[in-house]
Amino acid sequence: METCVVVKLGGSLYDRAQDIAGTIAALRRPVLVVPGGGAFAGAVRATGLGGSPAHWMAIAAMEQFGHYLSSFGLPVTCRLEIPPVPTVLLPYALLRDHDPLPHRWEVTSDTISAWIAQRLEARLVLLKSVDGICSRGVLLPSVDRPVPTDDVDPCLIPFVLSHRVPAVVVNGRFPARVSAAVNGEPVTGTTIGF
Repeated sequence: METCVVVKLGGSLYDRAQDIAGTIAALRRPVLVVPGGGAFAGAVRATGLGGSPAHWMAIAAMEQFGHYLSSFGLPVTCRLEIPPVPTVLLPYALLRDHDPLPHRWEVTSDTISAWIAQRLEARLVLLKSVDGICSRGVLLPSVDRPVPTDDVDPCLIPFVLSHRVPAVVVNGRFPARVSAAVNGEPVTGTTIGF
């Protein structure tokens, strides 16, 4: 079986979700799609809550986006395993069982997807609405230490580096970049670590 790839599909790509789901499905390889929270998580942030209530509500928001992604023909799973075909992870029950990360807003679906990739010994592709990680106005082709940025959550880069998870941040609005990143080919974006 081909090596699994974990793809975090950012909630900011809600308007392109159907196209991205089709692109990923067409690759016909083991891909576990981790949904971002997007507007659903934004509604949780708007409540002003923090700590554990906000954490679990935001993970439930990821699950809502996951159900939306499944409406485009991708199957779903609640299990932490390598799927035979591109599949959307509904993460709530899994994370309740394991509870591996701090309950704070600095940990989002970015770091959750890195934890999932680490557990599966998989490559991580983070699909965002940006061309990669920018720091101080400069797009970085690679990152080998934490940098100030708003393009990924503050815990992602330290987690990826300390757990040696191969990761790349790519603009999901370009289907060719999505395909190249999932297939491990060179692509415009930011490589983290390795």
